Amino acid sequence: MKFLILSLAASFIASAAQAQITVQSCDRELTFEAPPKAAISNDVNQTEMMLALGLAERMAGYTGVSGWTTLDAEMRDGVSELPELSANYPTKDILVGADADFYFAGWNYGLKAGSEVTPESLAPFGIQVYELTESCIHVGEKPKVSMKDLYSDIINLGRIFGVEDTAYDLVAAYKIELNRFQSSLNTGDEPMRVFVYDSGEDKPFTAGRYAMPTALIEAAGGVNVLDDFEKSWARTDWESVAEKNPEMIVIVNNGIVGAEQKRDFMKNNPALAEVDAIRNDRFVTLDQVEVSPGMRNIKSIKKLARTFWGE
Repeated sequence: MKFLILSLAASFIASAAQAQITVQSCDRELTFEAPPKAAISNDVNQTEMMLALGLAERMAGYTGVSGWTTLDAEMRDGVSELPELSANYPTKDILVGADADFYFAGWNYGLKAGSEVTPESLAPFGIQVYELTESCIHVGEKPKVSMKDLYSDIINLGRIFGVEDTAYDLVAAYKIELNRFQSSLNTGDEPMRVFVYDSGEDKPFTAGRYAMPTALIEAAGGVNVLDDFEKSWARTDWESVAEKNPEMIVIVNNGIVGAEQKRDFMKNNPALAEVDAIRNDRFVTLDQVEVSPGMRNIKSIKKLARTFWGE
């Protein structure tokens, strides 16, 4: 009988240990005894990751969408049963008031250092925070951005919510789709030199080596001319852009200033008069959600590549 009791106890301990999941989130380890039941995601890209994994029933809502952009039909269908708890970044009271037990956001994607919404400030209320991998550069060191950042987030979410097989299948499908597309792509002898323009007239707000557009551009056969800019999203100066002489400009449509207005501004900016992209009128527009880490990135790569190299 004693042996039986000990065996049952050992079996229970093993089962409990097996149910416990630990994942890396920036410089922290997160341990989950059970999958979250009332998750909240911030922004379109993070919300779409949750939906792609079939986690809508585990969500208490989402935040940070309508304050920045207009939902497209696909997104509206996906979140039709979920409330938007905040149009912009949520406050701590909003997250606590929703009885959330999990918050998926990124630094400057719903989390802000020194604010009331950080992993440390939410922990006392039983809210675990998983940080978007691409955004980890804002709170520590990380390697240059790559598609691995997106794949890691999908797999970690799958492990956290107990849908690991779905996550691995999704990542495998994306890798196959991207590899097939790249293998059929006819690029030039040299990578396409590309500049990313988000906003700003006095000083352009752009993507450096740690921002997702750098990975998308490289996957499409190009190179971000500011690949040596040791930043994620940040401001630079027009002289640096002109010196790099990009052949193509990616305009980020963030819903604040229209893409055509941005294009006209650059075409009439004397500092860029001799830039190849301006002289040859070579622009491509991507929506903010398309250049943020998420489920639309493969589509974005294809659009970039076809614009760089033709159909």
